Amino acid sequence: MRTPSLFRIFLVFLRLGLTAFGGPAMVPFIRARAVEREGWLDESSFSLGMSLTQLLPGATAMQVAAYVGLRARGGAGALAAYTGFGLPALLLMLGLSALYFSARDVAAVTAAFTGLQLVITALILHAAVNFARRYLDTLADKLLACLAGVWLGLKGNPILAMAVVCVLAVLLLRDEGCGLNAPEAGTGRGPLRFAALLLAALLAFLAALYLVDPQLFRLGLLMVKIDCFAFGGGYVSVPLMLHEVVEVHGWLTGPMFMDGIALGQVTPGPIVMTGAFVGYAVAGLTGALVAAVTVFSPSLIVLCATTPFADRLVSSPVARRVLKGSLISLVGLMAAVAVRFGLSIHWTVPQAVFALAAFIALRRGVDILWVVLAGAGIGAMIF
Repeated sequence: MRTPSLFRIFLVFLRLGLTAFGGPAMVPFIRARAVEREGWLDESSFSLGMSLTQLLPGATAMQVAAYVGLRARGGAGALAAYTGFGLPALLLMLGLSALYFSARDVAAVTAAFTGLQLVITALILHAAVNFARRYLDTLADKLLACLAGVWLGLKGNPILAMAVVCVLAVLLLRDEGCGLNAPEAGTGRGPLRFAALLLAALLAFLAALYLVDPQLFRLGLLMVKIDCFAFGGGYVSVPLMLHEVVEVHGWLTGPMFMDGIALGQVTPGPIVMTGAFVGYAVAGLTGALVAAVTVFSPSLIVLCATTPFADRLVSSPVARRVLKGSLISLVGLMAAVAVRFGLSIHWTVPQAVFALAAFIALRRGVDILWVVLAGAGIGAMIF
């Protein structure tokens, strides 16, 4: 296997990050570049990483990028890949957030975001349907998903719902697909030491925030919590963030949070980059940077800490049932978010027709980016 420079890793993933629309859809492109073109790791190692990242919290594509960097150049390589892949989305989100909060009172901008809110409602419902078709196999799965959805609908804490469903999944679900034969991780203790270093840096960063600005500390701690429980990919962050940002802290209204998700969809990278939008609303550029750092750090730390044990983890029946429980709860939580978003919109007949058209377009496989851009354009002209 070739050993690349850290700058080469950063540059490759920066280029991938510029076109990283579609979240997990980027994984095949990462594989093609890292395995086939660059030769940084072999097929079996990449497959092991894919299995591992599905069991860990965090945005899937970001985690796969970090795993490739970790296998290529250790902890520093993971950080280079992670930073390069996420940087384009962060920079675009910062620019769009600044534009949004400076121009949201302009009539055309307001109308455009009305159209975007309709698209985001359709998008969340589309995601809920996709997850339901993929993960709800039995009556028990469906009942557990309903339990999570009803709980969030009653404004309960989604993290508690996920925890309860995961415990029930361990007790009730069968060990389907748990006999995976995986190669040895073979990374030594280097990733563990790097994970400890990152954890110490994150704790020091939070301590500094606490001393300098308690509001920034609360923002950072909240983003850490959201990332720690984002099992199943970046979409899990949506109900968690909605509950904390809108209902618990009141930093954003429901419609403003929907606008943040919309901006996250017109930028490359994971939907959890919405955290930077939230941070900008709380404390401007500083808040956005604090949120971006803290909403991605825990999952990188967990990835580095678990990679040496990847072969054992991906073949663990308990780990797989916990993952299945988190995905089941995600279905219910996403459905509840779609309902909540729908109830926050003052519907008219044209808006209902447009939202239905957006939902049908997404179901037919139209790229999310084009649907979102169409929502902004039609909203500015009609709504």
